[in-house]
Amino acid sequence: MNYRTFGRTGWQVSEIGYGMWGLAGWTGSDKQEVLRALERSVELGCNFFDTAWGYGEGVSEEILGQLLKKFPDKKLYAATKIPPKNRQWPSKAGSSIADVFPADYIVEYTEKSLKNLNVETIDLMQFHVWEDSWASHDEWQEVITKLTQQGKVQAWGVSVNRWEPDNCLDTLRTGKIDAVQVIYNIFDQNPEDNLFPLCRELNIGVIARVPFDEGTLTGTFTKETTFPDSDWRSTYFVPENLNSSVEHADALKPLIPAGMSMAEMALRFILANPDVHTTIPGMRQIRNVEANTGVSDGRGLAPELLHELKGHRWDRTPTEWSQ
Repeated sequence: MNYRTFGRTGWQVSEIGYGMWGLAGWTGSDKQEVLRALERSVELGCNFFDTAWGYGEGVSEEILGQLLKKFPDKKLYAATKIPPKNRQWPSKAGSSIADVFPADYIVEYTEKSLKNLNVETIDLMQFHVWEDSWASHDEWQEVITKLTQQGKVQAWGVSVNRWEPDNCLDTLRTGKIDAVQVIYNIFDQNPEDNLFPLCRELNIGVIARVPFDEGTLTGTFTKETTFPDSDWRSTYFVPENLNSSVEHADALKPLIPAGMSMAEMALRFILANPDVHTTIPGMRQIRNVEANTGVSDGRGLAPELLHELKGHRWDRTPTEWSQ
């Protein structure tokens, strides 16, 4: 496993982290298998784990807490998120921060996460949604400063809404935010335009989420793929999204190098960008852990292939189904 310096925190984080959303809202999750997969990831050098209270209403945080307790001699970084008070994912333009992240609510959910994780200090606490119009509000800035001074949180971050990488730039300029989590993959390259340069300038940690575009960049979906009603993807992969996603993924298949899967190519594309400090694929099975962590071997994609993949950028804007 290779490690990268996580912005101004100075943390050395594994460039392949662990996304823990898979415990809630997805079908096919077996709790015992997930626990074994988490332990295997630590054995293979993964030390950055991204969860949220919203993943099973604290269940995912509790499982991460169990993992931290099992490996007391290893420094494992726990990143979690405060859910929006109005439970609206993503936030909407024009929404009031008083309805989404009032000060007392930020404190309340920090305490909840501390308890679920069974730790005295949270490494990285993130706002699970964000609107840049909230940047200048004093209340959130004052309360996170206080929580940091109290030793309850080491660093703060924002998780940017889907396909809105610029919806945090003024917030980053406040100097109160240490990390940003954004969708970045072969299709979603627009963070390179404005967000990544600013993060580089301000020395802010970058977490690339959704490396497989919710599964399409594994190359396994077809236009006939369906999901159970209980799986959130049943509402995300509506026909207009599924059909286009499959077509874009199919266009990549001729570019996959011999002996490599599309998923591996997708991860290597992300790791080729030095502005990204860690990427957090969801890994619910040991075989996924071993395959994904194995990509952190220092071997990059050929420059010619990277150039071709740049041409597969797919700029999208939020819709009623993009969530």
